[in-house]
Amino acid sequence: MNKADKHSLQLVASKARLAVIEGTFNAKSGHPGGSLSAVDALVYLYYKVLNVNPAKPNDPNRDRFVLSKGHAAPALYSVLAQKGYFPESDIKSLRKPGSHLQGHPDMNKTPGIDMSTGSLGQGFGAAAGMALAAKVNGEKWNVYTILGDGEVAEGIVWETAMFASHHKLTNLLAFIDNNGLQIDGKIEDVMCSYPLGEKFAAFGWNVIDEVDAHDFDSIERAVTAAKSNTDKPSVIILKSVKGKGVSFMENEAGWHGKATNDEQYADAIAELTAKYDELVKEGA
Repeated sequence: MNKADKHSLQLVASKARLAVIEGTFNAKSGHPGGSLSAVDALVYLYYKVLNVNPAKPNDPNRDRFVLSKGHAAPALYSVLAQKGYFPESDIKSLRKPGSHLQGHPDMNKTPGIDMSTGSLGQGFGAAAGMALAAKVNGEKWNVYTILGDGEVAEGIVWETAMFASHHKLTNLLAFIDNNGLQIDGKIEDVMCSYPLGEKFAAFGWNVIDEVDAHDFDSIERAVTAAKSNTDKPSVIILKSVKGKGVSFMENEAGWHGKATNDEQYADAIAELTAKYDELVKEGA
């Protein structure tokens, strides 16, 4: 990836992190930790991979994206807003009565959402079903999905993994946001699903492991490797940081599902704004 492209993606990601904090603060609830860890993967997908057009959100030939870890909706909304699906000012309406931006994605209300998700594991199943439908109908579009590492403990995830492998869904690419934490603590303490790569490989998947979730070159190499595969569904296991970008949130399970108070909000916005301003200066 050339320097200009990477810088452009970094700017989008920086703004998306600001929006995650803005949205959850105004909602006084939400899931900032896992949203911040997934931002870079979402930015790369929407700006470099997905064949989508905000002007035609229901184009039947578009690629599909399913946020299986639906509680990370603030990150998805932030990227969709920058992409032009709806005004960025809508972010402040997160979780408010009457808003189209609810705590989990709603395909009936929000432009750009291909599947309503929230119950963990079910989004992955829906993504596999979409991929099979495309294959059966001879369609050329692809399906992408992001799962959380805590979500992987759900049985439906492994049923879906078996289903996708059986049907050779090469048009399905999954990402696992492996930040090592879930609502109750460390993955390895709560319900250890490691080693993820070996388990998905045993289920017949093409596995790209140990990918830096916050480095666009690393993500690009992984996606390129996944797309070179021609006989299996692929999964990219992202090594991420929960709360990435806000120093007091990073690697803290407590930020899984709570919003900042006034003081924390000011500190987070100041830190993220400084990072954004630094990136703007680098590109000047």
